[in-house]
Amino acid sequence: MSGAGAPTIESNGAGLKVTIVAGQWHEEISNGLLAGAHRALATAGADFTEIRVPGSFELPVVSKAALEAGADAVVALGVIIRGGTPHFEYVSAAATDGLTRVALDTGKPVGFGVLTLDDEQQGLDRAGLPGSKEDKGAEAAEAAVATALVLRALRA
Repeated sequence: MSGAGAPTIESNGAGLKVTIVAGQWHEEISNGLLAGAHRALATAGADFTEIRVPGSFELPVVSKAALEAGADAVVALGVIIRGGTPHFEYVSAAATDGLTRVALDTGKPVGFGVLTLDDEQQGLDRAGLPGSKEDKGAEAAEAAVATALVLRALRA
């Protein structure tokens, strides 16, 4: 796992409306991602809400709806663990491609916190839980806020 080279992002998100859209699969890991996103958004001073969806496949459509309803940014969180069938590749590609399309179609940032994992331990290591090496929920939230501020400055 490489967390090397990760930037330190501190942004003032006061006045930003952010929606966290999170899948429900792999509850311990997804709850860790959610807690990290909550911490990062609270630290940034952003106003935020949370929407739970069944899984990662549903993240793009709900993220798009949240942005179209007035959110300045979305933090998309999901957990996809490789199994014995090609299902992993389909869901991973659909979530990744769909969220990219949402960002480009709406012109608003989507913080990408979808973990694509070979096993559960990789998720536990990245979920921001006690003993985790990384906090991908917080990182996705920080990226969403920072990008929303860049876009705001460019449009001003």
